[in-house]
Amino acid sequence: MNTRKNSGGTTTTSVKRQGGTKRAAASGSASERRDHLVKLAAELFARKGFQATTVREIAEEAGILSGSLYHHFDSKETIVDEVLATFLDDLVGRYRAALEQDGDPRTILSEMVRIGFSTLEPHRAAITVMQNDWNYLRSLPGDRFDYLVKAEDEVERMWVGQIKLGQAAGLFRADVDPKLTYRMIRDTIWVAVRWFRPGGRLNTAGLAEHYITVLFDGLATGERSSQKA
Repeated sequence: MNTRKNSGGTTTTSVKRQGGTKRAAASGSASERRDHLVKLAAELFARKGFQATTVREIAEEAGILSGSLYHHFDSKETIVDEVLATFLDDLVGRYRAALEQDGDPRTILSEMVRIGFSTLEPHRAAITVMQNDWNYLRSLPGDRFDYLVKAEDEVERMWVGQIKLGQAAGLFRADVDPKLTYRMIRDTIWVAVRWFRPGGRLNTAGLAEHYITVLFDGLATGERSSQKA
């Protein structure tokens, strides 16, 4: 497994998953058909839940027989692998690139916030599945979905590392817990998939900038009160 050091001092690993995908041999149309099936299945998983969605329902949604679906995938688990790993590969890869850029921790964290919010539209179904079916997928026998935890752990190391660097540089308050802070940021971004609607007053870029303002500049005006509630 290839590893490398990023600017936060953590070791990164590639997102890997197991699966029995049956790829059609060098056929553009077959590849497009396969991608179409993944998108249809992802929407069903997001709407009904992975556990409740059957292979028959995926096939019916695609207008094919269940047996035809097995020409592309050997199981429902292989399809959700494709959905989740595509999202995680994109997310982790872009986070790694952000950490390799020049800039102080605040600049890098701002870019990571933008990256997170930018995934809400292209990976909406995958993010929904991650939220709704995480515990079920992790409960399945074997280590098939261990890559979910490995990816999550790497992302946490990236964020926590930058928060700690910011604290050491005097950019961030020293009295906040880095891991708790990261998890609050993470949950704010991913929970937004439940209420964010494209075409609204703010797009994902505007949403990210608004959140960055609140995150770094706060809500209250003036100096922070020292009074205890």
